[in-house]
Amino acid sequence: MNRPHAPNSNAAPTIGRRRFLQGVGACVGLPLFESLAARSAVAAEATATPALATTASGAPLRMAFMSIPNGVQQEHWFPTGQGSDFSFNSTMKPLEAVKQHVQVLTGLDHEHATPGPDGAGDHARANATFLTGQRARKTAGKDIYVGVSVDQLAAQHVGHTTRFRSLELSCDAVRNSGSCDSGYACAYQYNLSWSTPTTPVTPEPNPRLAFERLFGGGAQGQRARNYQQRLETQRSLLDFVLEDARSLNRELSGHDRRKLDEYLAGVRSIERRIQNSEQFESVADPAVDTPPGIPRDFGAHMDMMYDLLAMAFQTDSTRVGTLLLAYDGSNRSFPDLGISEGHHYLTHHQRNEKYVEYIAKIDQFYMQRFARFLEKLAATEDVDGASLLDNSMIVYGGAIANGNRHTHDNLPVVLAGGGGGSLRPGRYVELDSQPMSNLFVSMLNSMGVGVDRFGDSTAQLAGL
Repeated sequence: MNRPHAPNSNAAPTIGRRRFLQGVGACVGLPLFESLAARSAVAAEATATPALATTASGAPLRMAFMSIPNGVQQEHWFPTGQGSDFSFNSTMKPLEAVKQHVQVLTGLDHEHATPGPDGAGDHARANATFLTGQRARKTAGKDIYVGVSVDQLAAQHVGHTTRFRSLELSCDAVRNSGSCDSGYACAYQYNLSWSTPTTPVTPEPNPRLAFERLFGGGAQGQRARNYQQRLETQRSLLDFVLEDARSLNRELSGHDRRKLDEYLAGVRSIERRIQNSEQFESVADPAVDTPPGIPRDFGAHMDMMYDLLAMAFQTDSTRVGTLLLAYDGSNRSFPDLGISEGHHYLTHHQRNEKYVEYIAKIDQFYMQRFARFLEKLAATEDVDGASLLDNSMIVYGGAIANGNRHTHDNLPVVLAGGGGGSLRPGRYVELDSQPMSNLFVSMLNSMGVGVDRFGDSTAQLAGL
């Protein structure tokens, strides 16, 4: 196999090699193949991986998380009534068509998002805590530390069964360096997923690039061939990287060899992804056009990302996904809603009634996009005749409750889907105050992960 032309072997090692690997990592986000029937574990990993959670009918079980910024206007958020006899408040009115598929939860808290000894920085801290249940180390440097996120823990256990271990999407910018919020690193504020306590999983904000990672580039009918060409190129690139690294190793000190080991760990991870991709027989080729780049209209951007996640679930390209709708602290304005002020600015409204109404309109706008996504899942038949939504567990919310006061108790949480029969949707569930991590323990157990604790959990959340 031909490989890229190697650089001059006499040239001094440079930082370019690290940048080159990052480039390889970007191009090795492999598209995933369609599998509309539940699969057993890949033989090579079956002995090391717990039994995969499926529904009683054998259909795959999916898990996804959507994050909204800056809390909500609570008097417009919570329903009236109780149990199955409840009515949506104004923010959740868009969910009427899928009311039987959702549970609205109260009483869930994120203690580690509170200031504690760390002071200001609620938005970055909340974003980092949302899916980890852990307190982020307050730093603007490289020594970031928080915890493994619930989606990535699930992906470690079920990701071997699909082309894509997990799918991370964003409708906002990507920033993994620098300081963003009162001494907290930007990585905390712009990432939901963490594969290790020090490693955020960077989301993709561009719908076109996300689509091409999942299904390949080009028009329908060309994607399978383009995928195979890209796979061969990626293998060639990895051959080059490994050969170059072996040569480089002889020139390094002990300290730099340890750095090289970290570098090679990334290469091996990419190589495993390529090997996993070869376990599947065909490339999914949806009968849709490849999306354009990032649209100017924010609502259209959210719709595209929701559609991509729905398509990934429908083709069994992945069973775990996250979508950061906007980073916590976002000051986006909404001119199409007649709102020129920034979202974050408005949340500190000091009971200005005009601003309160604006926040409620923004909350409802986000909910409209989520409702559209749930309706799409509810209308899409799964392999067992149920809907994709019946066989999913989807969390929508955030780690800030009241944006005006930066509270982190009684968080805004919607749990959608039937969990393959493990959930009882169509209810307003008022819980006693407890960590939101208890919900994640229950979800992980439904996915077959089998955990007693996660984050700051105290128990499995009963009664879902």
